[in-house]
Amino acid sequence: MSQVTIHPSSIVSSKARIGNNVSIGPFCVVEDDVEIGDNTELISHVVLGNGARIGREVRIHPNAVIATAPQDLKYRNEPTTAHIGDRTVIRESVTVNRGTVHSYQTRVGSDCLLMAYVHVAHDCVVGDHVIMANGVQLGGHVEVGDWAILGGLTGVHQFCRIGPHTMIGACSRVVKDVPPFTLSGKEPLSIEGINAVGLRRRGFEDATVRAIDDFYTVLLRSGFNTSDGLRAYESAYSEIDPQVSMCIDFIRQSRRGIYR
Repeated sequence: MSQVTIHPSSIVSSKARIGNNVSIGPFCVVEDDVEIGDNTELISHVVLGNGARIGREVRIHPNAVIATAPQDLKYRNEPTTAHIGDRTVIRESVTVNRGTVHSYQTRVGSDCLLMAYVHVAHDCVVGDHVIMANGVQLGGHVEVGDWAILGGLTGVHQFCRIGPHTMIGACSRVVKDVPPFTLSGKEPLSIEGINAVGLRRRGFEDATVRAIDDFYTVLLRSGFNTSDGLRAYESAYSEIDPQVSMCIDFIRQSRRGIYR
C-alpha cells in the first residue's frame, strides 16, 4: 500500500502534487507548485520552491534548495520551472535555480550525482549520468552533455557548452566550449587527450575510439587552426564515424570557441 510520510516539523503545501511512497523528513519546505515523483526522499531541511519538478527515486540531502528564483536582475517573478530527473542524487547544500523567460526552465537529467555545494544556475541544461563533484558552479545557460564528469571547484562561465563523455579536472576555469569525448585540465584549461578509458567502459567499440582519437589528432595536433583542421579531416576521411560527425557539428555550432 502506497503512502506519503511527512515529518510533523515540515511545511508541505496541500497543493503540491506528491507521488507514492515519498518520504519528507524534518524541517523541509514544499511550496504550492511542486511535483514530486514516486519513491523520492527529502532527507531533511530541503526547500522545494514553486516550479520544482522532481522525478522518481530522487534522493535529496540536507540543505538543498531547488527551484528558487534565478539570480538574474531581469527576472520579474515569471512562472518558470526547475526539473530534476529520475534517480538523481542531490547532496548537501546544492542549489538549482529555476529558469528565466529565456527558456522557462532549468533541467538536470536522470541518474546524475550533484555533490555538495554544487550550483546550477537558471536555464542550464544538464544531461543524464552527469557527475559534478563538490563545489562545481555553473553559470546561467550552461549546457552539460550526457556522462560528463566535472572535477571539484570547477567554475563554468555562462553560455558555455560541455560535450558528452568529457572529463574536466578539478579547480578548472571554463570560459569556452569543451568538445565531446575529451579530457581537459591544467591552467589555463587545455585538452589533454580523449577520454578513452571512459568510452570503453561505456561500451564504445575500439574502432569508434580510434576514429575519435584520429579526429582530434588532426584537429588539435597537426598545426591547423580549428576551421582548417575540420576541413583537413573531412578531406582525408571519406567515411566519417557518426560519433566524429557529432563532434564536428558540436564544434561548428560553437559561439564561444573551443579549447585546444
